[in-house]
Amino acid sequence: MATELQTKSIQTATITVEAAAALNKAAQVASKNIGFESAIAVTDAAGNLKAFERTDRCPFLAADVAVDKAWTAAAFGLTTHTWAAIIENPKVAQLAHRPRLVAVGGGYPIVEGGQVIGAIGISGGNAEQDQQAAEVALKELGFEIPA
Repeated sequence: MATELQTKSIQTATITVEAAAALNKAAQVASKNIGFESAIAVTDAAGNLKAFERTDRCPFLAADVAVDKAWTAAAFGLTTHTWAAIIENPKVAQLAHRPRLVAVGGGYPIVEGGQVIGAIGISGGNAEQDQQAAEVALKELGFEIPA
């Protein structure tokens, strides 16, 4: 039995490499101004790395954490600090055991026109510093700041 499918694919927007690099640079400046060494990862909408930078004195573990924060934010279009409350719910607590899920501040989806086009993850400071640097960088480039 044949089914008539009108549309077999969808178009998705994703951050450009130029915008990813600019966001990375803005986040580097924000981190420095806040006063911490940072690792900054920018991914496309599918969570694939587009830009990355780690300062010379940033702890090496922060590199993987930044990438995973960006991946987490891209996965569902939610900030990583939002995940802390989500995984407290016993019905979804098992998500906390996903290898790349990070539930601390510093990861944000990159939203343009209401659509997730990528994500940024910052690590190296405390959760609030990472979160603040991400917000400063997103604002500087004119991206929406999700709650």
